Amino acid sequence: MKKPLVGALFAVLLLGAGTAPASAATSHDAAAPGTVRAAAATASRTAADAAPSGHAAVRAKAIGFAGTVALSNCSGSVVRAPGSQPGDPALVLSNGHCMESGFPGPGEVVFNQRSTRSFTLLNDSGSGVGTVRASKIAYGTMTDTDVSVYQLTSTYAQIESRYGIKALELNTAHPVQGTAITVVSGYWKRTYSCNVDGFVYRLKEGEWTWKDSVRYTSACQTIGGTSGSPVIDNATGKVVAVNNTGNEDGQRCTDNNPCEVDANGQVTVRKGINYAQETYGIVPCIGAGNVFDLNRAGCALPKP
Repeated sequence: MKKPLVGALFAVLLLGAGTAPASAATSHDAAAPGTVRAAAATASRTAADAAPSGHAAVRAKAIGFAGTVALSNCSGSVVRAPGSQPGDPALVLSNGHCMESGFPGPGEVVFNQRSTRSFTLLNDSGSGVGTVRASKIAYGTMTDTDVSVYQLTSTYAQIESRYGIKALELNTAHPVQGTAITVVSGYWKRTYSCNVDGFVYRLKEGEWTWKDSVRYTSACQTIGGTSGSPVIDNATGKVVAVNNTGNEDGQRCTDNNPCEVDANGQVTVRKGINYAQETYGIVPCIGAGNVFDLNRAGCALPKP
């Protein structure tokens, strides 16, 4: 996993001084509360830093930060399903390993758990415009996928009225190989531009296994604190995945070093390559009023 960071102040100080050094996340990150496990950051440039002036750079710039949020240790975004209504309580999407309760174990699902977590809401340029607060973790897990969805005390209409920010829409279809994407980190206020390189039958990291993960092309060198960032389809502006991990050291299936396992059990290790979890499967689980109903038709998320 892209290690959750502790203390937004450190990030602010670094960003105020200019571009954060690639080693910063490795040097200063700490495990999520309640766990001794955490994934270290990939020590490399961001795609935005590395991209040459030209088509890729223009695409990265076209995707702004509006609707993204900064957590205390990760990134996230205010999202809605296609059927969500203005008066519904808004939802924030991040990773399961970013929850304040710590990393859920294999088979563990957090469902409708009270939370008062706060999130800094960003505008298009990446400036914080206000704070929104959770009422509960509507859903969270690291089994089959790595997601957390918080329900807020504010509605979409209230957020738009107060801050002029609209939620990002969750795409309803499986991502497509070759799609140009942007990973948008509210924590670091950075974007990473690349393409969907392919899909992984099983992505295994330590004791966790994720199904049908998105593999990026090498340009997306995400770092610690980018966990939970929305992965946005450049053409549609919709969220197709949530950023969550990468292989740092070339090790095989260990913490911080996920490996790919195909349908025949063949293991492939790709050092320096990063991954995300698809989000289209979340949509069928969201019912009227943005209430999570794991028994809805088409909902295949793991149940408690």
